[in-house]
Amino acid sequence: MTVTAPRKKLIEVSIPLEAINVASAREKSIRHGHPSTLHLWWARRPLAACRAVLFAQLVDDPSSWPNRFPTEEAQDVERRRLHRIIEDMVPWEASNNETILNAARWEIARSVAWGLGEEPPARGDGKAILDYLQNKAPPVYDPFSGGGSIPLEAQRLGLRAYGSDLNPVAVLIGKAMVEIPAKFAGMAPINSSARRDAKHGELRAWKGAQGLSEDVRHFGQWMRTEAKKRTGHLYPKAILDDGTPAEVIAWLWARTVECPNPACRCNTPLLSSFVLSSKKGKEKYLVPVISGKNMSFDVSSNPPPGFAEPSKGYKRGMSGIFQCAFCGYVTTRNYVAQQAIERALGTIQTAVVAEKKGGRIYLPARSAPLPVNIPKPDCTGLEVLLSENPRDVWCRNFGLDTPASLFTQRQLVALTTYADLVSEARERVVTDADRANFLEGQSASSYADAVATYLALAVSKLTDYNSSLVVWSPTRDQVKSTFARQALPMVWDFAEVNIFAEAAGDIETSIQGICRTLDNLPSSGSAAIHLIDASKNSFPVTPIVVSTDPPYYDNIGYADLSDFFYVWLKRSLSSVWPDLFRRLTTPKAEELVAMPYRHDGRDAAEAYFMKGMGEALTAMRKAASDDIPLAIYYAFKQSESGEDGVTSAGWASFLQAIVEAGLAVDGTWPVRTERGARSVSIGTNALASSIVLVCRKRAATATTVTRADFVRALKREMPDCIDDIRKAGVGPVDMQQSVIGPGMGIFSRYAKVLEDDDSAMPVKIALSLINRVWEEIDQELEAAFDSETQVALAWFATYGFDARQSGELITLANAKNFGTNALFESGVFKDLKGKTALTPREELPKGWTPASDKSLTVWECVQHTARVLNAEDGGGVAAGRLVAEMGPKAAEARALAYRLFEIATQKGWAAEALIYNELAQEWPKLEDLASSAEIRAITTTAQAELF
Repeated sequence: MTVTAPRKKLIEVSIPLEAINVASAREKSIRHGHPSTLHLWWARRPLAACRAVLFAQLVDDPSSWPNRFPTEEAQDVERRRLHRIIEDMVPWEASNNETILNAARWEIARSVAWGLGEEPPARGDGKAILDYLQNKAPPVYDPFSGGGSIPLEAQRLGLRAYGSDLNPVAVLIGKAMVEIPAKFAGMAPINSSARRDAKHGELRAWKGAQGLSEDVRHFGQWMRTEAKKRTGHLYPKAILDDGTPAEVIAWLWARTVECPNPACRCNTPLLSSFVLSSKKGKEKYLVPVISGKNMSFDVSSNPPPGFAEPSKGYKRGMSGIFQCAFCGYVTTRNYVAQQAIERALGTIQTAVVAEKKGGRIYLPARSAPLPVNIPKPDCTGLEVLLSENPRDVWCRNFGLDTPASLFTQRQLVALTTYADLVSEARERVVTDADRANFLEGQSASSYADAVATYLALAVSKLTDYNSSLVVWSPTRDQVKSTFARQALPMVWDFAEVNIFAEAAGDIETSIQGICRTLDNLPSSGSAAIHLIDASKNSFPVTPIVVSTDPPYYDNIGYADLSDFFYVWLKRSLSSVWPDLFRRLTTPKAEELVAMPYRHDGRDAAEAYFMKGMGEALTAMRKAASDDIPLAIYYAFKQSESGEDGVTSAGWASFLQAIVEAGLAVDGTWPVRTERGARSVSIGTNALASSIVLVCRKRAATATTVTRADFVRALKREMPDCIDDIRKAGVGPVDMQQSVIGPGMGIFSRYAKVLEDDDSAMPVKIALSLINRVWEEIDQELEAAFDSETQVALAWFATYGFDARQSGELITLANAKNFGTNALFESGVFKDLKGKTALTPREELPKGWTPASDKSLTVWECVQHTARVLNAEDGGGVAAGRLVAEMGPKAAEARALAYRLFEIATQKGWAAEALIYNELAQEWPKLEDLASSAEIRAITTTAQAELF
């Protein structure tokens, strides 16, 4: 029986990595309507990357269809066309562009259809394409779905979308993102205002989840109005000097501790800064006023006495040493911690931030006197202990050891009121839904559950801005949320926001953010998110396309941090989602993170992580389709690059787990959410935010080979693979990670690679060999360059563009058996009469073309193209014309650009490295321009004029 090899997918050959990285980095600045604003989840993958990876996983590479694309040239042309579809698809603005999305969906449908021996639906028939994908394309499943980015983008591409997670908060976010909108897509709102409008003939078409979104707005507004009736008196206005009221944005506080000096015993503030606002021209400072054993603060435009070198700094930097403001006695962090654990820390109000026409103003605390009698809040479910995570939950060291202790009494009253109002709002939804009569087969109860889910998420978001871990930002004149970093830290001075100020921390802001997201979420097709432990997942649907972003080692303590939200969501939704909120806190023992405090040390934590991850990967392999590669994201740390390549223990261990799970790695694509290829980071070891590992199931017939066999296979196969990666426009800055893919593909296709002592070669050694062979391939490329370029390259590697004595050049030229006169005549070097140097790009002749150069060198091709690409009178079209005239030297020029980048990076020449990185990334576009009819016509005319 003949076994047909699975068709290669685009992701196994090439993707437009730079376009994906640009879109992924830009996405970080998108807020309004972005799905990440539905609710906080840590370390989400960019939607642009998820969308592109899914597309490339499912679309066949042109080499899979030699009958349709018979030559390498035809395959390259088709590959570039597919790249342009990805480039059009990844920007945020394309997220809901049906024309662009349908073009991408059709390509997926075409690959599915060709694989089944069918014809795809008509290219322009969006409904038929979606129906085909829902019925014929395999479903996508992310067993570590977290914030839901991958299932969301699968749904956006018209595919059946599934996900699962161990964490109930993540599962709820996923359901709210992909499951609930699809369930109630196209429905009109049921609230009384909408019904009244419909009765008066004010009808409109409700697309996707817009009707649901309108109900969330309506009932969210009802909750705010009701909460203000019950708790609004707790948030008084400030009174200005002229007697007029002003809306308070935030009350600012500092924690206090009793001075340990027996002669003092004053309550001294643990104030980290006197600065309230550092905006230029609007500086404001706290000025302490001491009266006996009491302290208060004034607000001034001038810093307090001794501000530049304060003798009483209250808190000295990060050293953990505290100085009493009254007597100057110095105490330690340990004393403060002990007092905090004994509940002996107090608070003092320092200032008030108010809103006045013209901007934010800072007032003394006395300007907004607080209510004295605050009712005791009902803290049911909020008194559970926070995790003993010393790294991520170190507020515990200072007595803040329960969710309730993270909030002031006033915050607890307001937040519990809101959380309990979710149930009341749900009952109102049921009543209105029963009256509406147009739920189209859905029950009033299930719809009310959906609305309540989003309202509870809004309350949960509210807690992020309403805790005593929220700080005031003097540079931005606004608060920073509790999770401004991925931890629950201790803060000494904090901001208590006005929960009704129509700013950050007001539920109206949370509701509006959620509804903007809901309005734009895809809502078609099958989608489901489950509560399942990935290491024990038997998968409710198979076979699947696996695309997943597993937790990386010990980066984030998801369960420990998410308890902050879990207790509030449980309070609001335990009857709506009983399976998600049956525990007191989130599950932790089964969580796949290497937390030393849970596992008696780092070694045991690593062993636990690798065992569980191996089980999860094995389960994925068993459930995955045989025809489609798996995509696994690895969150890469900057510190994980070794001198011999990307060979850190964490990276190598993760690859080892993949290999031992029966998977073969044949692609690694670095996806950056930071602009790591810019001059600020080139040469500073700035690596990918994540690496997408492309995997296949290893063949059952895989053989065992020796180390020598493995190295021979690397040398035989990697040159073509590297050429394909460069053709795709992968920049030099990303080559090291990208080259690992094909190298690991060779290593992991074998059952074992045996060392000389017959032991199995570990992944770490394989990575070193892959990097070594890559270097050898680059050296062979150098040997193929023309003599002028070889001399120039050797000079550049030593001196850059600096001038040196002529004898240095003579020595280099003699080594290459080449005369210096020819180097000067070619224009590569310039004669400085006793000294010499490479000709700087800015001094190269402006009218140069490859066709007119009688002694054309690869060096000139690169330097002139870089000059023209960045010239005011040049650009892409002019550079494309040069590439068109290079002929066979174009491929050598592209390879030289990569080599020059590597040299510049090693030397720390960031600006020079940036030029070659940009040139290499732009090269595929320049080749496209070179092959265009316009450029061909210009080139043909120019060549004719020469003759």
